[in-house]
Amino acid sequence: MKFGLNAINFGPGTDPASLRGWAQFAEETGFHFLMISDHVAVTADVQEAFPAPFYDPFVSLGLFAALTNRIEIGTTVTILPYRHPLLTARMAANIDQLSGGRLILGVGAGWARQEFAALGVPFTQRGALASEYLEVIRACWANETVSYQGQFVGFDTLQTGPRPLRQPAPPIWVGGRSDAALVRAVRYGDAWHPYDVPLKQLRDNYLPKLHAIAEAEGRQVPALCPRVVISLSEVPLDERQRKVGRGSIEQVAADLKGFADLGAHYLLLDTYGGNPQQTRHPEDDWAMLMRLAEQVLDLERGSLR
Repeated sequence: MKFGLNAINFGPGTDPASLRGWAQFAEETGFHFLMISDHVAVTADVQEAFPAPFYDPFVSLGLFAALTNRIEIGTTVTILPYRHPLLTARMAANIDQLSGGRLILGVGAGWARQEFAALGVPFTQRGALASEYLEVIRACWANETVSYQGQFVGFDTLQTGPRPLRQPAPPIWVGGRSDAALVRAVRYGDAWHPYDVPLKQLRDNYLPKLHAIAEAEGRQVPALCPRVVISLSEVPLDERQRKVGRGSIEQVAADLKGFADLGAHYLLLDTYGGNPQQTRHPEDDWAMLMRLAEQVLDLERGSLR
């Protein structure tokens, strides 16, 4: 199981120096990948959860590509309906080329209704847009020239180069918990990338449903690559109220083992707990992650101690 970090690219403390710090920390401490989130218009609903300033993920990934040589880099997740798929396909392919074939494209359909309105994108069609856009992106990555006629997108004989360096294509991780998102993950994704889902729900509900969808579609089951919020406390938290990833080092270690036991291939660690002032002190996040790495994670082997 590979361990990665969610670089915080929003909030009052985020600036170019902190973004560089996340890239250097991940590269130098032995983590396997670094990902970054996406919003385009910081409307009131976005501001409440992920306050401005908000740095663009693709621009930031260009910075990460320049600062790192070893780790994979990617999005968690880019909101597909916000950008024309030809643009997303080209930007992602460019990042993959610039990074030497290290891109992971995490994608989602989106949730911020006010942001959709500000961008003039129909919120109620976000799922259908996301699925069609994934078809276009995969077609662009697979062919030197491409034509497409769909419900939302249509074009003839476009040149697509440069295509991604990683072949047959950069991995696509599909986020979301809805039935439609699970179907999208099976049809278009290499991995399912859920956010902060309790282990019991993963084991008893979502993974059986994912396997059933894959069997019905006659497709391979996508890899499990979750994102989990991490917060260490000095004393154990009440198990009846504790969320996955939060608690004493022993409790969090047990959670990480739970993800490994469920067959997770990658595990993205997210340190943001919802307090915007936290972004002013990324060194606190890095110290917590170092403690976790030293006591729990065997980064060299991609396993738990």
